[in-house]
Amino acid sequence: MIDFKNGSVFKLKLTDDPGFRDEVQPLLADGEVVAMTFEGVRDFVVFTNKRVIAVNVQGMTGRKKDYASLPYSKIQAYSVETDGLMDNDGELDMWFSGLGRVRFEFKENVDLPAIAKHIANSTL
Repeated sequence: MIDFKNGSVFKLKLTDDPGFRDEVQPLLADGEVVAMTFEGVRDFVVFTNKRVIAVNVQGMTGRKKDYASLPYSKIQAYSVETDGLMDNDGELDMWFSGLGRVRFEFKENVDLPAIAKHIANSTL
């Protein structure tokens, strides 16, 4: 499993690469749809209408992958920190019952308020 307790897990940027949608398609529940996808160097994160799926690509070839499912129904609280003048990275912290805090870092020019609105629409 991805070690979410070891600080931020990903440095992400928005992507519309259909390969990420295809990668998680077999994992989706009936009626679940992909809302947003973000990519890091090798890893990626998919926000659906029901959960966040974090994918950690492992090994030299990248064939081995760890899929972590983080359902919105288990979010107890979340926090968004937008980028600033000198700090170009934004952060999303979510606290899950039974897991604790999960942090994603985003590169500049990611619309974090839109992500927060998506989470609010899915949890409230």
